[in-house]
Amino acid sequence: MKRTRSRYPYISEHWEFPGGKVEAGESDHEALVREIKEEMDWDIFVGRKLGEVDYDYPDFQITVAAYLCKGDSKPFKLYDHLAFSWRERDELEDLDWTAADQLLIDSFL
Repeated sequence: MKRTRSRYPYISEHWEFPGGKVEAGESDHEALVREIKEEMDWDIFVGRKLGEVDYDYPDFQITVAAYLCKGDSKPFKLYDHLAFSWRERDELEDLDWTAADQLLIDSFL
């Protein structure tokens, strides 16, 4: 998904995988289901983990994980992003990813 403008120019309007912070008492799976519901009003099933990386940006540190997921059949909405794009694995390199997401992609390509 393409991020909106941010106070951090190095992630502003770059592509990233949907998701967000894991809250206290939540598993990664629970956080991903909650975040997709909040960001897209979409129900998903979370499958196996594809990979995980830690990345240090100038202003914060982040851990990014990717999971195989399946969404329900109803359409979703974008609440927090500029655009979305469905891509095959060999088409991921065509987008301007955040550095953390690019490192994650590089780990499983």
